[in-house]
Amino acid sequence: MRRAIAATAAVILTGALIATAPAQARNQSAAGPDDVDTTSLTNAVKVKGIMAHQQQFQKIANANDGTRASGTPGYDASADYVARKLREAGYDVTRQTFTFPFFRELSPTTLTQLTPTQQELETAIFTYSGSGDVSGSVVPTNDLVIPATPAPSSTSGCQASDFDAAPAEPSIALIQRGSCTFEAKVDNAKAAGYDAAIIFNEGNPGRTDLAIGTLGVPKDIPVVGLSYADAVALNEDIVAGGATAHVTTDVEVDLERETENVIADLPSNSKTTNPDQTVVVGAHLDSVVEGAGINDNGSGSSTILETAEQMSELRLNKNLERPVRFAFWGAEESGLLGSEHYVANLSEAELADIYANLNYDMLGSPNYVRFVYDGDGSDTSPAGPPGSGEIEKIFTDHFDSKGLASDPTEFSGRSDYGPFIAVGIPAGGLFSGAEGVKTAEQAATYGGTAGAAYDPCYHQACDDITNLNSDALHELGDAAAHATGVMTMSKAGLFTDGSRTPQRTTAKQGSGEAHGHPAR
Repeated sequence: MRRAIAATAAVILTGALIATAPAQARNQSAAGPDDVDTTSLTNAVKVKGIMAHQQQFQKIANANDGTRASGTPGYDASADYVARKLREAGYDVTRQTFTFPFFRELSPTTLTQLTPTQQELETAIFTYSGSGDVSGSVVPTNDLVIPATPAPSSTSGCQASDFDAAPAEPSIALIQRGSCTFEAKVDNAKAAGYDAAIIFNEGNPGRTDLAIGTLGVPKDIPVVGLSYADAVALNEDIVAGGATAHVTTDVEVDLERETENVIADLPSNSKTTNPDQTVVVGAHLDSVVEGAGINDNGSGSSTILETAEQMSELRLNKNLERPVRFAFWGAEESGLLGSEHYVANLSEAELADIYANLNYDMLGSPNYVRFVYDGDGSDTSPAGPPGSGEIEKIFTDHFDSKGLASDPTEFSGRSDYGPFIAVGIPAGGLFSGAEGVKTAEQAATYGGTAGAAYDPCYHQACDDITNLNSDALHELGDAAAHATGVMTMSKAGLFTDGSRTPQRTTAKQGSGEAHGHPAR
């Protein structure tokens, strides 16, 4: 994929002017299974094309209160745009609607320590928190891990026995992140009689900043976050004689808000060698309510939209071994709800026809790393379903062929591959980093700033058209296009014995977490 950006369309990205670059001859893409040559596709998919879609997403957000969140007019306009571009490229487009519990903050959340010293504490609301105004004593669970251990170990709030019975007067539970879902922690706090909950970050490396997350489903008590350092100081006051606090939250919840997935298939008259081996190439289309979501995940959506257009333009869709299906998921930021709805509503026959899932979630992080999902589980746990290791190798071989390093990232359930791997469909994909902190070793390999977040505007209003790294878009976009080509054009496929699909399981993904909302 050539980085060709016209001077008239030069864009300020991550504080630096990306000027016009002449088209440069590229080395042939790495051979994948069956020595598939994807050069024509990777040369056609350009940063300029990706950025054209990104600019449209920014315009849509600007016209719709700065957001493209599912359940808002900004998302509807984004879906309209994507559906129109796909139809123009010749695809059969389905708009799969579903309802979900919509949530947004109506006024700023506050957390004030009242005693022994009054001070405002930095906080943020948890998605699906209830509204409320609570003043009362702060009571920690009886199993806080302070100081934090080097690796995550806290089970605070995961059992009902972690909570002492709430006092008769209003009270606020203080809970540490770790081990179980935020939803479980809050349910246990409510059952113990608490009127609000503060969840603070665990304190291990990468888990020290302000805790944010989703509760999965709406709750009826206020739930807010706190950093590890602020929680340690608050707990010291509690141990020394007690502390009180004041929490306010003001939210809108609509349990039946409608949104949609946009799904594009090859035209019905298209012929492929293996029509029952569909490769689903997906990216979530929605942003968080707080911002335009241009990196998260306009970058993934724009990349697969550009890939779909170029596959059609090059007429590659006329000669595929396997059908390609491009999917733009809704309500990912509310807990992978769009992809879960899609997988849950497939018939057994339709499910059997899904050969693999490629997932592209955040490909343009300013302080990026080239993360590849660890399909074979060789560096992280768990491994993906059979075939996921072969998908991982398509990406790593491609980067190796370009002299580019890559790092593994776990199948943590934090993006839309989750519902696919939960039913045994092999998956893989790319990720440029979110709220995590770049290590010194990563900075030495990839450049950028050690000790800083991969995306400093993650889930914030500043995730706009300036919050992108063109090198990340080029390198990860190139690999995304390559893998899409390999998976749809390879005669050999994922399995050396020529088997059509791996063994399926009927297990369904539980209420998932969005990549922006750590569940543990």
